[in-house]
Amino acid sequence: MADQVAAMCDQLIKAVNVMMDAETSQIYRLEALKFCEEFKETNSLCVPCGLQLADKAQPAVIRHFGLQILEHVIKFQWNNMQQQEKVQLKECAMQLLSNGTHSILEEESHIKDVLSRITVEMIKREWPQHWPDMLKEMEALTGQGEAQTELVMLILLRLAEDVITFQTLPTQRRRDIQQTLTQNMESIFSFMMAILQLNVEDYRKLVSGARAHCRVAVATLNTLAGYIDWVSLVHITSGNCHLLEILCLLLSEPELQLEAAECLLIAISRKGKLEDRKPFMLLFDDVAIHYILSAAQAVEVVERRYIFLKRLCQVLCALGGQLCSLVGSDVEVEVPANLSKYTEALLAFTTHSSQFLKSSTLATWGALFRHETLSKDAVVVEMAVKYLRACMTNLVKAGFPSRDDNPSCEYSRVDFDSDEDFNSFFNSFRAQQGEVVRSACRIVPLEAFQIAAEWLQYQIARNDLLFSSQCTSLAKTAEGLCSLLSPSVVQWDAVTVFMECMVAHIFKSLEEEVMGEIFNQSMELLQAVLNYETKDPLILSCVLTNVSALFPFVIHRPHFLTQVLYKVSTFLHSSCTRPKNKIAVKNVRRHACSSIIKICRDYPQFILPCFDMFYNHVKKLFSSDTTLTHMEKCSLMEALVLISNHFKDFAKQKAFLDELMASVVAEWTSDEMRHVLWDPALFLSFVGADQVVTEQSTEKDTAGLNRGRLSFCLYAMLGVVKRARWPADLEEAKAGGFVVGYTPAGAPIYRNPCTAQFLVLLPNLLALIRTHNSLFVPENMARLSETFSRAHEVMDAEKNVVLGLPQHLLDIYDSPVYRTNLERMQGFFTTLYDNCFHVLGNAGLSLQQEFYTIERLAEEIAGSAFVSLDHVPDHRLRPMIHILIYFRSITITTFFTMQLVLSCPQEYYDSLLCPLLGPLFTYMQQVRISIHPIHGEDQEEVVCQESQVTQEMLEEQLVRLLTREVLDLLGISVSSFCLKCSCIEEDMMMDSVQTVSPAQPTDELTELGKCLMKHENIYMSLLTLSFTSLSWKDTSNCHRTASMVCWTLLRQVVGGNLLPEAVTWFYTSVLRGLQVHGQHEVCNSTLSQLAMLIYENLRPRYMELRAVMTQIPNISVEGLDQYDRRLMDPNAQKVGDKKRKDQFKKLIAGTVGKALCQQFRKEVHIRNLPSLFKKPKSDKDLQNSGEPLGLAALFVPGE
Repeated sequence: MADQVAAMCDQLIKAVNVMMDAETSQIYRLEALKFCEEFKETNSLCVPCGLQLADKAQPAVIRHFGLQILEHVIKFQWNNMQQQEKVQLKECAMQLLSNGTHSILEEESHIKDVLSRITVEMIKREWPQHWPDMLKEMEALTGQGEAQTELVMLILLRLAEDVITFQTLPTQRRRDIQQTLTQNMESIFSFMMAILQLNVEDYRKLVSGARAHCRVAVATLNTLAGYIDWVSLVHITSGNCHLLEILCLLLSEPELQLEAAECLLIAISRKGKLEDRKPFMLLFDDVAIHYILSAAQAVEVVERRYIFLKRLCQVLCALGGQLCSLVGSDVEVEVPANLSKYTEALLAFTTHSSQFLKSSTLATWGALFRHETLSKDAVVVEMAVKYLRACMTNLVKAGFPSRDDNPSCEYSRVDFDSDEDFNSFFNSFRAQQGEVVRSACRIVPLEAFQIAAEWLQYQIARNDLLFSSQCTSLAKTAEGLCSLLSPSVVQWDAVTVFMECMVAHIFKSLEEEVMGEIFNQSMELLQAVLNYETKDPLILSCVLTNVSALFPFVIHRPHFLTQVLYKVSTFLHSSCTRPKNKIAVKNVRRHACSSIIKICRDYPQFILPCFDMFYNHVKKLFSSDTTLTHMEKCSLMEALVLISNHFKDFAKQKAFLDELMASVVAEWTSDEMRHVLWDPALFLSFVGADQVVTEQSTEKDTAGLNRGRLSFCLYAMLGVVKRARWPADLEEAKAGGFVVGYTPAGAPIYRNPCTAQFLVLLPNLLALIRTHNSLFVPENMARLSETFSRAHEVMDAEKNVVLGLPQHLLDIYDSPVYRTNLERMQGFFTTLYDNCFHVLGNAGLSLQQEFYTIERLAEEIAGSAFVSLDHVPDHRLRPMIHILIYFRSITITTFFTMQLVLSCPQEYYDSLLCPLLGPLFTYMQQVRISIHPIHGEDQEEVVCQESQVTQEMLEEQLVRLLTREVLDLLGISVSSFCLKCSCIEEDMMMDSVQTVSPAQPTDELTELGKCLMKHENIYMSLLTLSFTSLSWKDTSNCHRTASMVCWTLLRQVVGGNLLPEAVTWFYTSVLRGLQVHGQHEVCNSTLSQLAMLIYENLRPRYMELRAVMTQIPNISVEGLDQYDRRLMDPNAQKVGDKKRKDQFKKLIAGTVGKALCQQFRKEVHIRNLPSLFKKPKSDKDLQNSGEPLGLAALFVPGE
C-alpha cells in the first residue's frame, strides 16, 4: 500500500510540474491535466496520496494540489464513505490545521485558503449533529499559535459566507447551521473580540513578532466583517457599543485601519428597528468623532491609504444616514451636540481633491437638506451655504486622468482607466450635484441667489483677453476659440448649471417682500448677460442658457421682453468662416431655437402681446437670412404656432396657420412633388440616390436642394400638427368656435385649426410612406448608384445606440466636421421615414375626432405603411411599431403604431385599430418572428471576421428590439396592467425606467382586447405570438409576457371548446420557456405560476395535460397522482396556496434548464441530517379540555 501511494504520488508530482511549467506544450499539459482529473475521479488512493502530497516538506504548488484532492474527496465522495473513514479524514484535516503549515508569515495564502475550505466542507456536512464540539476544537486550535488562530478565523469567515452570503447548501442544512451559529453567536463574538484585543495589544507592545499579531488581527477583523452584516444588532451594540469603540480606536493604526473602517462601515450601514439602531448615536460623541477626523488627515495618494479614505468617507455617510433615520422619529433622538463637527468632517470630504470622494458625500448632503427636522437646524442651514460655495469648485469639470492641470488628476488616475470613464462619471456626478443644490436652495434661497449672482457677475467681468490667452495656450482650436476643456468654458459651464438649479426653486422658497429686492438684482444680472459679447460658440451657448434660466424674472419686468427676444434671436445669426467650428456654431443656433420654443411654450400669454413683432421678425429672417437651416425655420414656426394657440379664436388661428403654411402646402401638393412621391424611381432620381457622386465634386448639388425641400415640408408639417391646439378651458373653446358638437356621452368634440391643411397634405404623406417601403424592393435597390448602395443600412451612430456602445466624444471638435455623401443620404432616409410616422402619430392626438373620422383611414394607412413589409429591414419597422402605440396616449411622446393604440377613442376600435393590428400581428407572427435568429437553434460554429461578428450582433439585437416592441404593442392592446404601466411611464417621462411587472399573471382585458377577441384570426395570432415568445432568448420579454399577457388572453377561452392539440401546445410552450429561462428566479416564478394556472384550469377537461406532465424528467408520479387527486376530487383535503405552489414547482422542476455556466459543472450533493429544531406537537385538545381559555372575559362589560 505504501509503495503504491509513493509511486502514485511521484506520478502526480510529475504531472503537476508539467502543468505548471511555462515551457510545456499544450498537448502535454492537457495530458497531465487529464491524468490528474481522472485520478481524483476514479482512484481509491485519493486520501493517502492527498495527505502525502500535502506534507509541508513539499513545494507549495504540490501541497496545494494534495489539499485539492482532499477537498474533492470531501465534496464528491463524502456520502459514499464509511463512518470510520470520515472520522479518520476529519482527524487528518485537524492535524493539518494543527501542525501541517509553516509559520503565519511564511505560509502561502492559497495554502491557508484551501485548508479552510476543506474544514468548512466537512462542517457543512456534519455540524452540529455529528460534530457537536467543532467550536470548542476551533477555540483549542487558537492556543497553538498565530498560524492556527488565523486559520480558525478563515474557517469561521468561509462558513458564514457559504451559509449566509452565498447560501450554497440545501435549505435544511443551511437552516440547521444558521440556527446553531445564531444560538452560539454571543460566545462566538466574545471569542473573536478576545482574539482581536489580545493580538492588537501584543502588536502594539512587541517589536519582534509584531507582524504576526498584526496578521491575526487583520484576519479577525475580516471575519468580524463577515458576521456583522447579518447577526443581531444586540451583539454589535452590546457593552455600550464596545465593538464600535474598538473599531474607532483601530482607525489610528495604519496596518489595521482599512479593515477596521470596513467593519465599522458594515455595522453602521445596518438596517433594522429604530430602537436597536439608537446606540449608533454614540458615534457622535467627542471621542469617536475625534478618531474619525484624525484618521482622515495626512492621507497621500497611496492606493491602500486612499482606499481607507474612501471607506472612512462611507462611514461618515452611513452615520449621516442613521442620523436622518433616527432624528425626528418615534424613538425620540435629539440632534447631537457635535453635529457641527460631523458636518465639518463631511464638508472636508466634499472639498477633497478626489472627485470620487466628493461624489460619495452627495446622498448624505441631500438627505440632510431634505430632512424635516435637521434642515431647520442652524448648523445645517449654515452648512448649506458652505456647501453651495463648495459647489463653485465641484461643478467645474476638472481632473481628467490624462492631464495634470488640477490636483484631482492624481486621484483620477487611481479611480478611472481613461478620460472617457472619467467623463461618464462626471456627467452623472454633476446631475447628482444639481439635485443637492436644489435641495440646498430650498433652505437658503436668498444666499443661493447671491452666490449665483456673484459667480455669474465674476465670469462676465473677467477680461476677454484672459480668456483668449487661456484658450490659446491650453486648448486652442481653429480661429483661437476655446474647446470644451478650456478653463473659461468649464467655468462658464459650471456657473450655468448652478444658475439653472438655483432659479428653479427660488420662486417657491422666498417671501414676496424679499422677492422685490431679488427682482431688481436679477434684472441687473440679466442686463449684464444680455450685454455680454463673445464670438466663442461654446461660451455663447452658456450665455444663452443663462438668459433662459433668468427668463422667469422677466415676467415681473415686462419691459425686458423685447430685449431678451432680440438677444436670443441674434444667436440664430451665429456664423463661422472656418469649417472646424461649424459644429459648435450649429449647436448654438439649435440651442437658440430650443430656447425660443421653450419660452413660447411656457409663457405664451406673456409673449402674446409681442406676437406681431415676433412674426414680422421671423418673416424677415426667412427672407433675408440664407444661412437658416430647414430645422431652424421649422423651430421658429413651431414657436409661432405655440403662441397662436392663445388667440382663442378659431378663425384667426386658422387664418394665421394658412398663411404660415401656404408655401409648404403649395410645395407639397404641386404636380412635380406628386409625381416624385408616388413613383419610387422618380423619387430616387429626385433625391440623387441613383447618381454617382464624388466627395470632391464641385457641381451644384441639385439633389441636395431637393432633399432639403422634402425635409422642410415634413418638419413644418410635424411642427404644426404637433403644436396646434384648442384652448384647454371648455368655455374659452366654445367662445372661440373650437367646439363643434358633443358625443353621446356628453364629451365635447373639438376641431383643430390645422385640420384642413393636414387633410390636404395627407394623401402625399401616405404616398411617401408607401414609396419609401417600396425602395427596399430588389428592383429599386438595384437603382441605387455605387455611391449610395448602402444608403438604407443602419447609420454608425444608430449602430452604437443599438449595441449599447457609449459615445466617447470628450470634445466637440473630436467629431468629423464633414459627413460623407453616403452618411448624409443615410441620415436623410432615416429622418424622412421617422418623420412620416411622427406626423401620423401626432395627428391622432392633435386632431382626435377629425382624424379618426377620415374616410377609409384604416385602408389608406394599411395600403401605405404595410406595403412591401417583406423587404423592409427591422430597423425601419421599429418607428412604425413605436408610433402605432402612441395612438392611444393622452400624453405627448415621440412615436406610430403604439401612438395609434394609446390615443384612439374606443368607438373607432372596430373601424381603425382592428383592420390595422390584425394584419400586423399576423404578419409579425407568421413571417418576421418565425425567422427570429435569437430563438432558433444555435448555428454551426464558424470562424468569422470581427466585422461579421459585429454585423451579426447588430442584426440579432435589432430583431430583439423589434420583437420587444411588438410584444409591448400586444401587451398594451390586451392587458389593462400593461396599459396602466405604459401611461405611468409616459406621465413620469422616464423612458429608462423599467416598470415592475406583477408577481402573478393578471387577467384583466382592455376594451381594445375585447374588441380584438371578436376576430378569431386576430385572437389566434395574439395567442400564438405571446406563447411562442416565452422561449425566445430574451428574459425581459419572457417575464413581461408571462406575467401580463399570456393568461390574460388564454383565460378568455378557458371555458370554451379548445382543441386538445391547442391546449397541449399552450402548456408545452410554457414548459419550453422554463427550460430556456427557468434558471432566472424572476422568470421561473412567473412561468411556474402561469403553468399552474393552465394546468389547474384545463386539467379537469383535458387528460392530455397529464400525458405532458409524465414526460417531464425525474417527475414524481406519486406526487403527480396526489396533486391530481386534490385537483379533481371535490372532497379531497385542500392545502394552502403556498404549499400548492411549492408542490407544483417540484413536479415541473425537471423542465428547468441550467445556465450555461452550470451545464458542465459536477453537482455537489450534501445530505440533510436529522433536524435539531423540530417543534413537538401538542397532545392537548384545547377544545375538549374543559379548561377556561379566558376568551369570555374579553366580552365582560367593564373589563
